[in-house]
Amino acid sequence: MSTATATETPTGTSASTTDEKAGTEKPLGGRFVAGAANYLDERTSISGLVKELGRKIFPDHWSFMLGEIAMWSLVVVLLSGTFLTFFFQASMVETHYAGSFLPLRGVEMSAALDSALRISFDIRGGLLVRQIHHWAALVFVAGIGVHMLRVFFTGAFRKPRELNWVIGFILFILAMAEGFTGYSLPDDLLSGNGLRIIDGMIKGIPLIGTWTSFLLFGGEFPGTQIVGRLYTLHILLLPAILVALLVVHLMLMIVNKHTQFAGPGRSNDNVVGYPMMPVYMSKMGGFFFITFGVIVLIASLFTINPIWNYGPYDPSPVSAGTQPDWYIGFADGALRLVPPHLEFVLWDRTWSFNILIPLIVIGIFIVLVLIYPFIEAWVTGDKREHHLAQRPRQAPTRTAIGVAGVIFYAVLWAAASSDIIATHFHLTMEGVIHALQALLIIGPILGYFVAKRIAIALQKKDREIALHGFESGRIVRLPGGEFIEVHQPVDAYERVKLVDYETYEPLVVRPNDKGRIPWHENFRASLSRWFFEDRLAPVTQTEVDAALAHSHHEHEEIAAGEAAEIEGRTERSSRNEDDAH
Repeated sequence: MSTATATETPTGTSASTTDEKAGTEKPLGGRFVAGAANYLDERTSISGLVKELGRKIFPDHWSFMLGEIAMWSLVVVLLSGTFLTFFFQASMVETHYAGSFLPLRGVEMSAALDSALRISFDIRGGLLVRQIHHWAALVFVAGIGVHMLRVFFTGAFRKPRELNWVIGFILFILAMAEGFTGYSLPDDLLSGNGLRIIDGMIKGIPLIGTWTSFLLFGGEFPGTQIVGRLYTLHILLLPAILVALLVVHLMLMIVNKHTQFAGPGRSNDNVVGYPMMPVYMSKMGGFFFITFGVIVLIASLFTINPIWNYGPYDPSPVSAGTQPDWYIGFADGALRLVPPHLEFVLWDRTWSFNILIPLIVIGIFIVLVLIYPFIEAWVTGDKREHHLAQRPRQAPTRTAIGVAGVIFYAVLWAAASSDIIATHFHLTMEGVIHALQALLIIGPILGYFVAKRIAIALQKKDREIALHGFESGRIVRLPGGEFIEVHQPVDAYERVKLVDYETYEPLVVRPNDKGRIPWHENFRASLSRWFFEDRLAPVTQTEVDAALAHSHHEHEEIAAGEAAEIEGRTERSSRNEDDAH
């Protein structure tokens, strides 16, 4: 574990004064900094917190940077959004556009769209900042999603990090809500149609749908208040909750320690890595500028959300080929994949199951993802703390479940572009929808079994390599005449990464005081056996020692065989020379 720190002594040519206590000279700048730091510490006692954070050790692995991508993207979103708030007018008051974009000159539109167009064409740098804001929001949601996949597939959500998983997933939901509210603010044709879909989904809810829609829009859709309400959500309520939860998320990460992958000297009781200061502070600062630079580059080269092409919202036209932002696509896809004719009237109410079924399915999917750490803990009965992250192959069932969930989400996401798929590949719309409907059911099942078999096969390969080494392709003959392939041995550092010493056993249920096993405990035991089925027993230290001894003996035999071969060649060479003489 590296905990070494370096202290720099300020140097320069500035004027200096004498330190009365130490009798040494300090530069004027250094004295000012020291005085300011002392002033703050005497009134806030912040030095203890800075000291603890500065000494905090973080492990080093490329996958841990995925969460930082999300964090720095959020910073870019906040910075660019602050600029936009000075110029955007969240009002649906009707006006006539008189800006620089000639095709829309004189067109009636809301003040919201008018101000968005003026930001794009009349304010210096406005279009660039608008696009930075939009691209950063997309990268932010993507960063959270990929970070959560890393946490899931490595088992980093296990005790004591279950609550942090819940907070992280809520952050993902809030990020999608933030994106949708911002996407709807310009009041252009595309955002208006998106709001119309939301209005239809809300009105499809029995009993309360119509009243909820009236409450949200302040009357019949679209009303005159929705943009102002979305603006309040977008710049005030949702960001405040999001930032607060992010702070809690980071605090829990520090309190619970960061997970690390298995390696030499690493265990559940320590963290091997580098201190926060100065190593990770430097890395984080550099990574922020890399993230910022990439987002600015994308925003400079690729247009996103060209609202001037769509024009103001009008309920009559719907642009062909328009798509929602990618993170909302799964909800749109669910609506497209539901079979038609699922509406009927009962008790003087219209029951729209073509809307209710997608809402129910998406709701169940979200809840299952949210509480999955508690489900796995209940199924396995594992109450231990886990600070070592697993390789996905070490938990085949969990990996298979994750792959099935990703395929399910991906099919819904692809369905949001069913019309684009049909037109670009010259297919029928019905054929694309029917194929995606079948894939939504069959895809996760196939993905589950294929991913599980691959994970188990990789476990077997790692076990073989850890015990016998890598295949070298070199064939030698032993003194007894046997031909064998020479294996390149694995060093101790590499073997630690390949060998999993954790014990995985199905849950064993016990009878209660009445000598019976309740049905739910039997069900839990069945789930536990399913979760651990086809598992491989972890490699023991005894097996490793035996393999090393066998490898050593094998190398001795190979060396003896090679020596005998060399000796034989020498003798044959001598005989040939004698015969020649």
